[in-house]
Amino acid sequence: MGRMKEDYRSLSGPEKAGILMLSLGDEYSSQLLSLMDDEEIKELSQIMANLGTISSSVVERLFVEFADQISSTGSLVGSYESTERMLNKTLPKERVDSIMEEIRGPAGRTMREKLGNVNKQVLANYLKNEYPQTVAVVMSKIKADHGARVLALLPENFAMEVIMRMLRMESVQKEVLEGVEKTLRTEFMSNLARTQRRDAHEMMADIFNNLDRNTESRFMSALEERNREAAERIKALMFTFEDLVRIDSQGIQTLLRHVEKDKLGLGLKGASDTIKELFFKNMSERAGKMLKEDMEALGPVRLRDVDEAQSAIVVLAKELANSNQITISEGRDEDEFVY
Repeated sequence: MGRMKEDYRSLSGPEKAGILMLSLGDEYSSQLLSLMDDEEIKELSQIMANLGTISSSVVERLFVEFADQISSTGSLVGSYESTERMLNKTLPKERVDSIMEEIRGPAGRTMREKLGNVNKQVLANYLKNEYPQTVAVVMSKIKADHGARVLALLPENFAMEVIMRMLRMESVQKEVLEGVEKTLRTEFMSNLARTQRRDAHEMMADIFNNLDRNTESRFMSALEERNREAAERIKALMFTFEDLVRIDSQGIQTLLRHVEKDKLGLGLKGASDTIKELFFKNMSERAGKMLKEDMEALGPVRLRDVDEAQSAIVVLAKELANSNQITISEGRDEDEFVY
């Protein structure tokens, strides 16, 4: 039996919270626990289990202080500062910093948004010195187009290691996430977004969709050598510019209303006759004539610019499909895919 705690001033914030929870009884304390996350429950449980005996005078003083704070005269003013002060009394500073970073914003940005603002070259230079597993976690958290640009800047063998780990990453272990968070906190952010369960092959298909043709071809060839089945699944999930034929006339007209005209002209420069015809037949004769004139005026264009324009149109089409404004049919048998 440990010595009875009688010095109120020696109690830490978490210990005060633990004493209060024990004093409330099972019914009320269970209601409070239901509002906490696993980490908070684990931390509080550990504190409560190790409290030992608390003198009645300490418990009484805790109640008086608690009641005073709740019923303090005047109106309550909630602010970031007062919230932070309160959290600091019950949680470790590191955890408080993490929570405040998320709620302070802007708008509680997640890891995806934070890393989305990091220059691709800066991010690639940083990640190439990390473990492939760490990079795989980061890549799974950022937008596909940004991830593709970063992946393309990594050394090829290293990038393939990352891809293989992303494909095997069914759900990320909590320890791995904590390790990545610790590694990246001082560099880019203080908190990871919660893990989202998503099919690894879908994630890779999105990233491959955003690679330029040359890089995508190199990575796909390398992946075929290492894991043909994964490569085939990714190919089947990739939605390319040529797959726009899976959209009906009404959908193409909707897409035309939303697409930037200069991107359309640039994208169609490198498209097949089938895709060109699909767009032109869904435009008025006058609009079609103007677009053709614009395309001719462009002259020779860089393949990279065409890729970027086509990628932007594909992303737009998928966004419109996700918001149910257009429908992309499954519509093609496996043997009709040509790669």
